[in-house]
Amino acid sequence: MDEELEKLRKKKLQELHQQAALQENLEDQEDQKKQFEEQKKAILRSILTIEARERLGRIKIARPKIVESIENQLIMFAQSGQLKNKISDEELRALLQRSMPKKRDIKIKRR
Repeated sequence: MDEELEKLRKKKLQELHQQAALQENLEDQEDQKKQFEEQKKAILRSILTIEARERLGRIKIARPKIVESIENQLIMFAQSGQLKNKISDEELRALLQRSMPKKRDIKIKRR
């Protein structure tokens, strides 16, 4: 009886240790993700004008995947030294137009 109780206690203690380790790992991942996002925001602040950042923020609400890819492209350009000065709103609009999927016209013919 005591042996079974001791086995159960050890098993429960081991499960608690595993859960604690998993929780700590998740917290570390969240911290890394937050740190990455902060670095990304800082880089974008340095390479975009205020108007361009505002436009990107508005578009991010409607099309987050497209904005994510554009942000990554801009960061790569900045890190590789291809950007000489800040990107203006007009330049960002041109980049967005190239990145946005083309709209399809749907025509319905009635008989």
